[in-house]
Amino acid sequence: MGIAFGVLGPVTAWDGTGCAIALKGPRHRAVLARLIVARGRVVPVTRLIDDLWDEPPAGAAGAVRTFVAALRRALEPDRPPRTPARLLVTEGPGYALRTGADAVDAWRFEHAVAATADLPPEDGLARLEEALGWWRGPAYAEFADQDWARAERSRLAELRLHAVERHAQTRLTLGRAAEAVPDLDAHASGHPWREEAWRLLALALYRSGRQGDALAVLRRARALLVDELGVDPGPGLRRLETDILRQADHLDSSAGGAAERVWAQATAAYDRAVASGAKARLESTAGLLRDLATTGGGGLQAAREHRVAAVEAAEELGDAELTARVIGAFDVPAIWTRSDDPGQAARIVAAAGRTLTALAALPSDHEAQGHKVTGHEAARARLLATIALESRGDRSCHGPRAARQAEEIARRLNDPALLAFALSGLFMQTFHRTGLAARRDEIGAELVDISARHGLVTFEVLGHLVRMQARSALADFTAADAHAAAAERLSVRHERPLAGVFTAWYRALRLDATGPAPLEEAEAAYREAAARLDGAGMPGVERGLLPLALLCLRLRHGQPPPGADPAGEEVAEQVAEHIDWGPYAPWARPLVLLARDRRAEAAAALRALPEPPHDLLTEALWCLAARAALTLGDRTTMRRAYAALLPAAGELAGAGSGVLTLGPVSAHLDDLSAAL
Repeated sequence: MGIAFGVLGPVTAWDGTGCAIALKGPRHRAVLARLIVARGRVVPVTRLIDDLWDEPPAGAAGAVRTFVAALRRALEPDRPPRTPARLLVTEGPGYALRTGADAVDAWRFEHAVAATADLPPEDGLARLEEALGWWRGPAYAEFADQDWARAERSRLAELRLHAVERHAQTRLTLGRAAEAVPDLDAHASGHPWREEAWRLLALALYRSGRQGDALAVLRRARALLVDELGVDPGPGLRRLETDILRQADHLDSSAGGAAERVWAQATAAYDRAVASGAKARLESTAGLLRDLATTGGGGLQAAREHRVAAVEAAEELGDAELTARVIGAFDVPAIWTRSDDPGQAARIVAAAGRTLTALAALPSDHEAQGHKVTGHEAARARLLATIALESRGDRSCHGPRAARQAEEIARRLNDPALLAFALSGLFMQTFHRTGLAARRDEIGAELVDISARHGLVTFEVLGHLVRMQARSALADFTAADAHAAAAERLSVRHERPLAGVFTAWYRALRLDATGPAPLEEAEAAYREAAARLDGAGMPGVERGLLPLALLCLRLRHGQPPPGADPAGEEVAEQVAEHIDWGPYAPWARPLVLLARDRRAEAAAALRALPEPPHDLLTEALWCLAARAALTLGDRTTMRRAYAALLPAAGELAGAGSGVLTLGPVSAHLDDLSAAL
């Protein structure tokens, strides 16, 4: 990727790795912003002087040349001296910024919004969500009072409001009216003179079964328009009010609208029928949270937060059986081995442990298939599977033991749904050493088989993702392709959007691992996959993953890692400050320091390196440690890495994650063996 520019917020620029470029002072950014506004046209020096200063100082033309020279050094640090600039060019009496149509976020936003007119509603909605996510604040934020920016700021602001309303209209078209209400409410309140905002909000409320609220919104809009502007509502609002009053058939545009109404009516009936303090509400809430977690994004994050509250509320009632049902109902499988919220996970594990103890004290025996078992065996298995799932990455023995016990109970009870949940916990506990891809493939195969036969869609998706990862580790990309495609088909058909995040990363990995794609193409694929993590509600996956993937890719291509810019130490420091390595920083640091020829610091960082966590990236992190140890001659780390990696000799390092690779483990072992 080349240089990219951002004006949908504070003016900034990013280099080819996605790191922010230091643009020095406000006048440097003003020059860059002014040239972006010109959209490739030449801006004379005299115009730049007038735009930069109310009262230009003596030597203003020289100052402009200084600003331009500094910008050129920042934007093209590798350009040889005395060679013509390629981006910020001199032409005639001034300067111009010559860059591609996709290099400026505002230009990309404009094209993206226009393109949605020709897309199917689902695709258009996704494209609008992506494009609206590019906004970091008001356009050209720090130049709000500049005359030269005013018209462009207004144009972009209007385009954004139009995109927000088109996004809402698309949601309504897809029958997702209730989902649109909160955003439309905020939009109408923030821009009360936009009649389209009020129209869409009222329509969304009506299609959500809230006719009274819809009419109240229209009355509110009328009052604002009349009292503040002295005008009556336009024909669109007046016609909608009439149609709502007579419940016109055309207002329910799709079956989705009918579904929204059924939902609203059913939840209202539940509120009336079930007492506010009833225990049944907690059990119902647990089921809803399970479904909410599979919707992705904000739904997953909200489900995690409310789940803890529901468990704590159940414990407060002192009913162990109820608490077990509330905890066990959240049988949401996971494919990533790093927790999104370790603190919350620990609280759930602790609550499950307390509930197991409480259940054991309750008398309830019966005969099942000739064996005497407690009546709470299924509840115990769900609690144990929960412990196995939530204690992922924990090196204590209680996670593996809980996984084995949950599996044993589920098989004894011959309960397919319970066994699928137990197997998902077992999968999370198959990382105690390297080289276990084949074992995980077996678990994935059983998950697919059980789930397909018994209609357990969420676990069937999980099974395919597990096999996609495992077959990648075993370099069987033909089988991995088939499982990725199967997961995508199921996720689309049954609205499980998070699966697509992992299959997007897999396709980037496949391009990287099977080649021969150019480095730039593979980097672009990884960045595109990383963009799908924005708003996915999975910080345990997102943080540090893209820099780690790019590091592995660059090492395999013999290129310096991110944060090791060859332009000089000062630039490298600035780049490094903007890279969030997340939990992978200890393994990246020695290699980054080595690339910057800081061997003493790299050696110290390597000596302090902890053992990698037991997860999907264990092999990759050991290989990174091995690379640094080979360069530094650290024989102790070489021996540790060799011993750890030996069981995985037949796998691709890191590919078991489904997101990145450092090539065959055997090649790393050969290098270590030769050095030792």
